[in-house]
Amino acid sequence: MGKNQRFGAYDLSKVRNIGIIAHIDAGKTTTTERILYYTGMVHRVGEVHDGAATTDYMDQERERGITITAAAVTSSWLGHQINLIDTPGHIDFTAEVQRSLRVLDGGVVVFDGVAGVEPQSETVWRQADKYGVPRICFINKMDRTGANFQRCVDMIVDRLGGKPVVLYFPYGEGERFAGLVDVLNLKLITYGNDLGTDIQVHELPADVREQAVAIRAETVEAIVETDEPLMERYLMEEPISVEELMPALRRATIAGKCHPILCGSALKNKGVQLLLDAIVNYLPSPLDIPPVRGTNPNTGEEIVRHASDSEPLAALVFKIITDPYVGRLAFFRVYSGVVRSGMTLLNSTKGKRERVGRMVRMFADKRDDIDEVRAGDIAAILGLKDTFTGETLTDPDNPIVLEKISFPEPVINVAIEPKTKADQDKMGEALRKLAEEDPTFHVRSDEALGQTLIYGMGELHLEVLVERMRREHGVDAVVGRPRVAYRETITRPVRVDETFKRQSGGKGQYARVVIEVEPLPEDSTETFQFVDEIRAGAIPREFIKPTEEGIREAMQGGVIAGYPVVGLKVRLVDGAFHEVDSSEMAFHIAGSMALKEAVQRGSPVILEPMMRVEVVVPDDYTGAVVGNLSARRALIEGMEPRAGGSSSIRAIVPLGEMFGYATDLRNMSQGRGSFTMEFYKYNPAPTNIAEEVIKGRVAK
Repeated sequence: MGKNQRFGAYDLSKVRNIGIIAHIDAGKTTTTERILYYTGMVHRVGEVHDGAATTDYMDQERERGITITAAAVTSSWLGHQINLIDTPGHIDFTAEVQRSLRVLDGGVVVFDGVAGVEPQSETVWRQADKYGVPRICFINKMDRTGANFQRCVDMIVDRLGGKPVVLYFPYGEGERFAGLVDVLNLKLITYGNDLGTDIQVHELPADVREQAVAIRAETVEAIVETDEPLMERYLMEEPISVEELMPALRRATIAGKCHPILCGSALKNKGVQLLLDAIVNYLPSPLDIPPVRGTNPNTGEEIVRHASDSEPLAALVFKIITDPYVGRLAFFRVYSGVVRSGMTLLNSTKGKRERVGRMVRMFADKRDDIDEVRAGDIAAILGLKDTFTGETLTDPDNPIVLEKISFPEPVINVAIEPKTKADQDKMGEALRKLAEEDPTFHVRSDEALGQTLIYGMGELHLEVLVERMRREHGVDAVVGRPRVAYRETITRPVRVDETFKRQSGGKGQYARVVIEVEPLPEDSTETFQFVDEIRAGAIPREFIKPTEEGIREAMQGGVIAGYPVVGLKVRLVDGAFHEVDSSEMAFHIAGSMALKEAVQRGSPVILEPMMRVEVVVPDDYTGAVVGNLSARRALIEGMEPRAGGSSSIRAIVPLGEMFGYATDLRNMSQGRGSFTMEFYKYNPAPTNIAEEVIKGRVAK
């Protein structure tokens, strides 16, 4: 394929930036694979269970059968360009899902027709709501024993608060699944071959006509409710054609008032072309979504950028991948303007300039060179030196900073050591590269213990990263046992007046800072707020930033057990300086000393990470599971029945109590239970736990 020839003249209304989002094992990667097959991007259908999925190009993804990193793939359907972002379903990789949602215009949520709405589906749905991403739903695996379409639709209403509009429902379920009923046109669709390419349309059989007519009445009513002129005609009992209903449904879907429902079996190649039609018909183009907002880094004023080539450039980098052959690839979404090879751009988040070298349009692990990327499009740049995930690339003369993507703090750490002396230097480099790619993966040196600690969102997250280090970077490492990443905070407001003074012949050092520190509200999503309230030049402007940096540095290690301090609002209210002796260094040290003193006096406490846990087990074992969770200091939030004689138990549990839970659950439920766990929030640890933590920290 030549340089973007396949997509013909660029028409922004015919671009779809979409993501496929789902719970692990709902068949998301298989669905993506089929989309690539039917859009002609792959000529052989790859199977996840064979380890041959196109978007899963890391060895580990193929082995574990899970998608770890979001791969952006471009394909076309009915003259539309579809930029498809494959997102991971496992909870430890929610940062991947989050940053993908930030740049998507629409989403396809894939549900397992047997399991229905699973915990991870809820997490992703909540995030899609937060980012205002319109979505359509694909109920997959209708050929599996136990598949129940209506139950899935009911769960979308009950558990997600969705507004389903059924466009297709299955003709037969499980082993009897034989085709799809087209609700709007009242036709039956069947497939004449196993590849799903021989699509046959029939009149409705008598056994399904009554059901189809009833569902069509509900669907039409749901659509016209969102459109006043159609509603009036509907109430007058005037006929409304399918051609009139479709644009109304498109508008309602984009506004988040409706969620079109499709179904099928991606594995059996049924229903995927209809899903592609729905992506084109109902999901937004970059022109259909609100213009992006940002701030001017120099003045702080709000700026709006529309999806137009003629506006100044604004692009957001949403993913970094280190490719073994070509080096660092930065995936970016252009919101306005055009990026061309050879241009010099400004990274407005950091104030650094970057030159655009080679640009590529990605097709999983293959790539085509392109010369320009226009508004609304997604591509990758090679060789950017200083730009990372969540940063903005902009026109140097018209800078804008698009909103930062905020990521959760890691909650678990393990100590890691290279196996051999030769691995020592390589390990540092490998960890640096992996941390560049993943903002929820942190690397720190613990001076007191003389160890390198790696931090992540869960055991699987860290396992995968260590394994990638071995395979992609050739570094073998010895990994310690996972440990909880505790935090410290204060419980009452304090005011500290701190002076740093040093006189040792010649030029001295002098800085005085006065700070007021208080705990942030419990529901705050931030971990630190710094407010500059200096009036009348008590501290010159050039010393404010070093003071803040000193405060931030001091927060890296608390006073109780040396854990990072979080949840503070620090107001810099007063201070003093000396014409000769004051320096950036002096204010940096004064800020650091003041913060340490404030934490000491602010009745500090240890915080432990709490996890939201959902366990699904057969009813026979619920008593044992609830008892076991209670013994782990769980707060049981509720239980609800699931299909097939199972129950779902929801609880909030301290992470420190959850190590080894997978084995215990297996033993308690004879291998039939499953659970998911995601970070909820940090809570003060009970006194006995805090004492253990302090003792353990000191003993080590």
